[in-house]
Amino acid sequence: MHADEKLTNEALVRRLLASQFPRWAGLEIARVPSAGTDNALYRIGHDMIVRLPRIHWAVESVAKEQRWLPRLAPHLPVAIPSPLVVGAPGEGFPWPWSIYRWLDGENPAVGSLSDPAALTADLASFVAALHRIDPSYGPHAERGGPLGERDADTRTAIAQLEGTIDTGAVTAAWEDALGIAPWTRPAVWIHGDLAPGNLLCRHGRLYAVIDFGCVGVGDPAVDMLIAWTLLPANVRETYRAALGVDRDTWLRGRGWALSIALIQLPYYRRSNPELAASARHVIREVLADVAAGGG
Repeated sequence: MHADEKLTNEALVRRLLASQFPRWAGLEIARVPSAGTDNALYRIGHDMIVRLPRIHWAVESVAKEQRWLPRLAPHLPVAIPSPLVVGAPGEGFPWPWSIYRWLDGENPAVGSLSDPAALTADLASFVAALHRIDPSYGPHAERGGPLGERDADTRTAIAQLEGTIDTGAVTAAWEDALGIAPWTRPAVWIHGDLAPGNLLCRHGRLYAVIDFGCVGVGDPAVDMLIAWTLLPANVRETYRAALGVDRDTWLRGRGWALSIALIQLPYYRRSNPELAASARHVIREVLADVAAGGG
């Protein structure tokens, strides 16, 4: 998915385990299919998973998740990844890596939610709990600052999509988002990447939230983006009401959803068809919401 990606396979994982955690080296190893862009995933045995950074920008998340996930977990109503050990570079792999407990569940599928209202309530409960955690000493979230910090990258992506999407409409929607008042209250803990691929469900209900590579403290608006990445339009207001967010936070969240999708689409349209399809969906949902006067 990336020009300078570090390629991995089961043989590499077995060598890393043999050299650093030999008690697990004899377990079955299987690659986990995923549209995720930052880490390669391998299940080992029945109850563990290895996460190997694919790309240099994912490396710092290894230490961040090891430090903060155990501190956040007791305050949250659903499961989150539980780190077991951190591995060191070796066997030709240049970066630290992690082993976590396996979390069993299924990613929710856009358009196929069995109980959208119940899942919406579950998501709001998770986000509200996360936002209530004491943010003291938490790391700054990459996606926790003003939308304007993304303006240049977003406009570059729009230019690359000329002839592919309605660039006039998305430019207008993006400029509207830039005009929304910024967050001026204290920063809160945010997940930063609430998308279908980072949610695990059981029987249609939220069981776990995974991939905390963007976690940190900042503007809570970014955690609104699930309203356009997954939720159908008829339950968006339920999500908003459950969180009690003001209009500006909600509209900044829509701006985050649009910007992330616009930047993803040209980058991944050939290398990650699943993520590209998700980006197209988000763009359509945001434009439809804007046209309907949402917010």
